Formats: sequence, C-alpha cells, structure tokens
Amino acid sequence: MNALAAGIMLLQTWVAAPSPATYNEAYRIATEENRPMLVLVGAEWCPACASMKQSTMPRLARSGKLDGVVFAMVDADRESKLASQLMRGGSIPQLILFWEAEDGWHRTQLTGAQDSSTVEALIARATPKSTPRTSGVAGGN
Repeated sequence: MNALAAGIMLLQTWVAAPSPATYNEAYRIATEENRPMLVLVGAEWCPACASMKQSTMPRLARSGKLDGVVFAMVDADRESKLASQLMRGGSIPQLILFWEAEDGWHRTQLTGAQDSSTVEALIARATPKSTPRTSGVAGGN
C-alpha cells in the first residue's frame, strides 16, 4: 500500500509541473503578454543541466515561482544556432532572463547549476510583484 501511495504522489507531482514552452512559443507569449522570458539552455549529457531541468525548475514551477515568467528550454545540441545566439560564453547550463522595462530590454543570466533561491532572486529582477528585489545575484550580468 505504501508503494502505491508513493507512486500516486510521484505521478501527481509529475503531472502538476507544467512543461516548458519552446523558445518560439515562449517568445510569442512573452511579447504578446508583456511578460519576462526565462530560458534554460542546456544539453542532455550535462549533469548540471539535468539537475536544473529535472529538479530545480520543476520545484519552482510547482511552488508557483515561475508564474510571473514565460519559461522555455533550449537544447544546445539540437538547437545549436539558437543556443549560440542566446548564450554568453560556452558553459552550460545558462539560465537567461529577458524582460522589458521603461528604458528598453534587459538581459541577465546565471551560469552553472543553481539552487531555487538563486533562481527566485533572478526572477525577482523582472517581476517586482513576486519576491523583493535583491542585488548581487550570483553569476548575473
């Protein structure tokens, strides 16, 4: 019975986590709805990318921390041209945030595996209604 209950809880967790949009879908939604866009650039073979993709980002989605942004994932191997246009530097994963403010478009990124609180602080830069803005987000530029 415990194994069955655990299986049901795992299935509910998996179903509750929304799947990310493609880059083109995310871009369309972000521009139409004037929302920030968060893009995770990674690769299947990358352990840090897998951690972000399978653990950190789903945890943030389930807790509602991604509600203020449009989230997309880009595979650096399958979409190499797009990835090279988005990335600054060659290290992955890169979590890139784009948002529009009164003074134009802004871009910042985190490179490497990140914990949930660091990603939340990054998102807070573009979504003032979420958590308070913080300065000095690790890895941001």
